Amino acid sequence: MTTKERVKELVDAQPDDASFEEIVRALAFERMVQRGLEDSRAGRTHRDEEMRRLA
Repeated sequence: MTTKERVKELVDAQPDDASFEEIVRALAFERMVQRGLEDSRAGRTHRDEEMRRLA
């Protein structure tokens, strides 16, 4: 699926009365999830213990 097709799918999944901000928020959330999955697959993650130590 192309990026354009995925964006259309996400926009179409929003209610008809969704505001511009709500649609943009849904698109941003989708991108954050995709980036997180890419990071996880590439091994760019930290264990819980590491995060607690770094905090």
